[in-house]
Amino acid sequence: MTTATLALGCAQLGNLFRAIDDERAASIVDAAWDAGIRYFDTAPHYGLGLSERRLGAALAGRPRAEFTVSTKVGRMLEPVPGGGDGLDDAGFVVPATHRRVWDFSRDGVRRCLDESLARLGLDRVDLVLLHDPEHSPDQALAEGFPALRELKDEGAVGAIGIGSMDPAVLARFVAECEPDEIVLAGRYTLLEQPALDAVLPACAAAGTVVHNAGIFNSGLLAVDRPHAGLPYEYGPAPAALVARAGAIADVCTEHGTTLPAAALAFAGMHPLVRSVIVGADSPEQVHRNAALFATPPPPELWPALVGAGLLDPRAVP
Repeated sequence: MTTATLALGCAQLGNLFRAIDDERAASIVDAAWDAGIRYFDTAPHYGLGLSERRLGAALAGRPRAEFTVSTKVGRMLEPVPGGGDGLDDAGFVVPATHRRVWDFSRDGVRRCLDESLARLGLDRVDLVLLHDPEHSPDQALAEGFPALRELKDEGAVGAIGIGSMDPAVLARFVAECEPDEIVLAGRYTLLEQPALDAVLPACAAAGTVVHNAGIFNSGLLAVDRPHAGLPYEYGPAPAALVARAGAIADVCTEHGTTLPAAALAFAGMHPLVRSVIVGADSPEQVHRNAALFATPPPPELWPALVGAGLLDPRAVP
């Protein structure tokens, strides 16, 4: 039985893949709140700051002590002279008014956080993460993480950590920095579990809490019957992975559950996982995910998947 809680990933509030309006964005946060969700994960990267602005507006007026917000540092948003042309080229349907600049320097980390706080309308956040430090790991280790320690010591932030999809980088940073928490993106899902090799053992040794994100592998596990054309890692899903997801779905059906329900339950099963971060682009998706998360599959599902060669046996308690 999982002790993890459900959290809202806020990339969709930044118009990930498709545009939503401010009203819909607010209704997503409202639906999450109504479902009992109190942890919200965002980043400057998401919609060039749009996600942070929308999340801050939606949370304004709610009791600050009742919710947790995490955001990320390492990508500075620099205005494009003249306002820029066209749309952002990083998957967010927003005007290209800014460009992202990697900066894990001490000054960059502090400025990035200050700008995030302004967009969020908060005086502090509960968790700050180095975002994808694999793009400049040496600077992130030498300057970025020490800057986070300074901010924590000053009381400017709560917990500090790393957010990444790269298992090797996460394992290295956990071993060398012993962060409070990490956001593990897409590397411990029902489809694949490479985090079992080094990341999760490193977290256990360091006492690092894990927030499990990207648990639908960008959408491949979000439907009852996987099919060609679904995304994986923000691109088209390879045929072999679609077939594997389909085989997992078949076993789920045999045990009276669905692929999304199993994916959500599995993501929170590991004892180090404190929360399962799931995005949504509508209130209906929030309510669906919350309902599925509250109704886990029968325990017999996991050994059946192991027996079929579809799940690493180390992942089953």
